[in-house]
Amino acid sequence: MFPFKTALNASTLFPFELEVPEQIAVAARVGYAGIELWVPQIGSYLAGGGTIAALKACLDESGLAFPNAIAFFKWADEDEAVRESAFAQADREMRLLAKLGCGAVAAPPFGEVGNVAADELAARFARLVELGRGIGVEPYLEFWGRAPKLSGLAEARDILRRSGVANGKLLLDPFHMYTGGSAIEELGELTGAEIGICHANDYPASPGPETIGDGDRVFPGEGVAPLRDAAKLLHRIGYGGYLSLELFVAGFDGLRADEVASRGLRSMREAFDVGTEV
Repeated sequence: MFPFKTALNASTLFPFELEVPEQIAVAARVGYAGIELWVPQIGSYLAGGGTIAALKACLDESGLAFPNAIAFFKWADEDEAVRESAFAQADREMRLLAKLGCGAVAAPPFGEVGNVAADELAARFARLVELGRGIGVEPYLEFWGRAPKLSGLAEARDILRRSGVANGKLLLDPFHMYTGGSAIEELGELTGAEIGICHANDYPASPGPETIGDGDRVFPGEGVAPLRDAAKLLHRIGYGGYLSLELFVAGFDGLRADEVASRGLRSMREAFDVGTEV
């Protein structure tokens, strides 16, 4: 049994250098339920003559949900001027996302955050959520395995608690759990309502967590990540939202974009199958 929704993170298609409407078309043709677009690529599309209305129409016609977007604003940066500029950027980009029907945006520890205390980080996230909710876009707190702060699931949960944000949500990723030393068993301490979206990927046994890079990620089920265990835990805690395939493979050995997306969809369904567990 596969109890989740499926989404394609546009990063998986980066080697094909597709315009955003083509990324949407690939995901729809293959059979995904949703797509995660990257704000920088949306910006490039608009700068090249595309329009918000045309992109919204493309999404609507595709039948795909747009459950989350990938953005990079330095909302937690230790420098106040940088941070204020980041909040202005966040305001602009979340307003754009709202027009496209996207309800959430990733909020990773982007920028200089190493010297930011936990309470300050939490307060800045609370400010970001307040801004986003006023626009209609929910920031999902994301942890990065090698970030100097906000590198693990336990730390992310602590920041969420300190923030005081009601019904705040996390963005999960097996790769970042691995590189940050978060055990899969920690998923069992969450509730499904605490998870905004979960990225789907796998990693090989070598290189190890200290040196492995984003480009080393592999299709779910083709590495050593305990994804079946993760799936069972996610299902047990009541999460039935999106699994979004996020790879950063430099090349796919001659495969076409549709073939890669199809392989990813199939691999997610197989690797995250929970069996007959209820």
